[in-house]
Amino acid sequence: MPVEKIVILGSGESGVGAAILAQKQGMEVFVSDFGKIKDAYKSELEAHQIPFEEGTHSEEIILAATTIIKSPGIPDKAPIIKKIKEKNIPVISEIEFGFRYTKAKVIAITGTNGKTTTTALTYHLLDKAGLNVGLGGNIGTSFARQVANGDKEYFVLEVSSFQLDNCVTFKPHIAVLCNITEDHLDRYDYKFENYIDSKFSITKNQDADDYFIYCMDDKVTMEYFHKANPAVQKLPVSYYQKVSKGAYVENKQIIIELDQNNFIMPISELSIQGMHNSYNSMAAAISAKLVGVRNEKIRESLEDFKNLEHRLEFVATIRNVDFINDSKATNVNSTWYALESMIKPTVLIAGGVDKGNDYTLIKELVNSKVKAIICLGKDNEKLHQAFASEVGYIVDAGSMEQAVQMAYNIAEKGDVVLLSPCCASFDLFENYEDRGKQFKRCVLNL
Repeated sequence: MPVEKIVILGSGESGVGAAILAQKQGMEVFVSDFGKIKDAYKSELEAHQIPFEEGTHSEEIILAATTIIKSPGIPDKAPIIKKIKEKNIPVISEIEFGFRYTKAKVIAITGTNGKTTTTALTYHLLDKAGLNVGLGGNIGTSFARQVANGDKEYFVLEVSSFQLDNCVTFKPHIAVLCNITEDHLDRYDYKFENYIDSKFSITKNQDADDYFIYCMDDKVTMEYFHKANPAVQKLPVSYYQKVSKGAYVENKQIIIELDQNNFIMPISELSIQGMHNSYNSMAAAISAKLVGVRNEKIRESLEDFKNLEHRLEFVATIRNVDFINDSKATNVNSTWYALESMIKPTVLIAGGVDKGNDYTLIKELVNSKVKAIICLGKDNEKLHQAFASEVGYIVDAGSMEQAVQMAYNIAEKGDVVLLSPCCASFDLFENYEDRGKQFKRCVLNL
């Protein structure tokens, strides 16, 4: 049988992980990156003696591949992808590739917002219960790398729509769809339905032995619910409606009903607060119960979970003012969730690269909870137009240091300073992590 020729486009964590797994499977591997390869990944490829190129795509090598593994960051419109498709060479994601070589049961989590927190929380529940579990996908170490380094019994994966788009056989035992709101439409021909199809494709290979957890209160999910695989067992979560099988909220308690052994826990005891985190906690707890984690372990883990860096991350209290880093909020919906969980008067730091934001979604919350807005970005005109009539004070800052200092000067005892930008970070920062780290550094320097 001829040796399979794998070409990997992109040399980030997922690309290098896929290269290591392909080599371990005895395949001929080549890594091609149109940009620059980070030194750490270059050293790793060299140590494994995996051939690579950077700053170019050598078409004669790429178009001779039997399979292409594509980084989720490369759009289908890229010239090299068009040529690959013309030659009918299969293009898959690293998630699909890893899945082909694992025996693990997979819990896969997608959604426009909340998927990172739900993924981290689900992993925490299984890990703390002593299960042999890995965490991967859009978070942490690549799935393929972990499969190459030694399989697990379970994997909890955060999967984006871009990763799902290049899945063929991927079949999670448990699929979670947190919600769907407009995002990344530039990658979906500006058609919202294409993005919705992508999200529901997480269920396409599931069968009657698998589970699909979804939010019954999410309007778009319910409007397009017919797109879910009819064969799969469906388990809703809801804040407003009682369900016979799934999870819901009643008398300020989350209740999970799956079998005779129900789970009940007061919302006030969850370590992460806010309505959105009640949804995240319900989805994670159902997943844990489905794989046999006991109620007392679930309760303990929901009480002691620490939220992720840059996602409603508490930084410090200075002069009785709390500082919270929510730099990962790169769209309006994420900021809606952040503001919804605020219970103190809030000074909001927002702004950056606007992805076509509709600020009317958060006008009501800004009006009721925000006392001032510091605009942090090169072009803040849209923020001023949206919120000048909603808050008493709105001002521009040219750097994170200036924004933090201004917020500190405005805030009074008992207030919160919240960095929740609504926008991408590329005008002033490398990425949302850089933005969050700068915010934390500036706060701790006050």
